[in-house]
Amino acid sequence: MRTLRRLAVLLVGIAAVVVMTACGGTSEASTPKRTVISIHFSHFQQDVVTAKAGQPIYLMLQNNDPIDHEWIVGTEEVHEKHRNGTDGFHNQIPTEVTIPALSQRPTVVRFDVPGDYAFICHLPGHEAYGMKGILRVEG
Repeated sequence: MRTLRRLAVLLVGIAAVVVMTACGGTSEASTPKRTVISIHFSHFQQDVVTAKAGQPIYLMLQNNDPIDHEWIVGTEEVHEKHRNGTDGFHNQIPTEVTIPALSQRPTVVRFDVPGDYAFICHLPGHEAYGMKGILRVEG
C-alpha cells in the first residue's frame, strides 16, 4: 500500500512538471497552486475553490467517508452527460476523478477561460443531497 502511495505521489509530481513545462516553464506564475478538497458526510468541505485562468491547480481530493465519491468539474454540458451517464469509475481525465472510501486522489487541472465551473459528485443521490461546489477561475 505504501508503495502504491509513493508511486501515486511520483506520478503526480511528473504530471505537475509536464503541466508546468506546457505552461511555459517553472516560474512562480506557472507553479501549480496546491489545494485540498476534503469530503466528509457526503459534502465537499471547501465549496468554493479559486484558481487563476491559464495556470494549473494541484488538487488533493481527500475522501474521509466510508463510501466512494467522485469529483467531476466542468460546464453544465459535462454535468448533464454525467447525470445521465453510466460511467461508474473515473481515472483517466484530470477533471473526472473517483475517490474511493477513506482515500485520497491527486489531480492537476487548468482552465484557460475565467468563470465558475461546478464540481459535483454524480453518484446516485449525492448531488441532490448537496455534494457540489464551485471552482472559480479568475482572469
